[in-house]
Amino acid sequence: MIQLQKDEISFPDPAFYHPIGGLIAQGGDLSVDRVLLAYQHGIFPWYNPGEKILWWCPDPRFVLFPDELKISKSMRKIMARDSFRFTENRCFAEVMQQCKNTNRKDQNDTWISDELIETFVQLHNKGIAKSVEVWQNDELVGGFYGLQIGDVFCGESMFSKVSNASKAGFIYFVSEHQHELSLIDCQVYTDHLKSLGARMISKIDYLYYLKSTL
Repeated sequence: MIQLQKDEISFPDPAFYHPIGGLIAQGGDLSVDRVLLAYQHGIFPWYNPGEKILWWCPDPRFVLFPDELKISKSMRKIMARDSFRFTENRCFAEVMQQCKNTNRKDQNDTWISDELIETFVQLHNKGIAKSVEVWQNDELVGGFYGLQIGDVFCGESMFSKVSNASKAGFIYFVSEHQHELSLIDCQVYTDHLKSLGARMISKIDYLYYLKSTL
């Protein structure tokens, strides 16, 4: 495993480095420049509290092509009812905080630290990190956030306070931006996103899409 130094912002090229499990490097910091460089190279931070920062580029990669979005009959009915209202970039930091505070199955802690939130808020202020908010009766009930690298959206985390809120937000986002985005990076497999049409592609293919957009 590559050990990163805080005084040098660089990463090994994941196209030529193939560790088991996709763990590319550890260490470094969560500075704006380093985090942005990581995503531009298909790498993202994911680690437990108290650990050194771990940087990943899994193979295969879980992604969704916008034109492959699947909307079930039940979700079409929910969307048609206008049960939810959607906004973008209205309250980015709050969306991250809600994602941090969400209890997840088989997960006691979160990788979303206060330091990571601070970095992503700075990236949001630069127009790179973005959020989608889902509202019901003027209450924030769901949402997600990520980074947009060219025409690839790198999804990070989502939350729901009511049933189907984050799924509705994702459907809204993909439908609204399907002509602007070539790919949505979902990083690792979840049943939730598979039901919406996400699938595995090779790491090399993912890096090709990412490189072609820079």
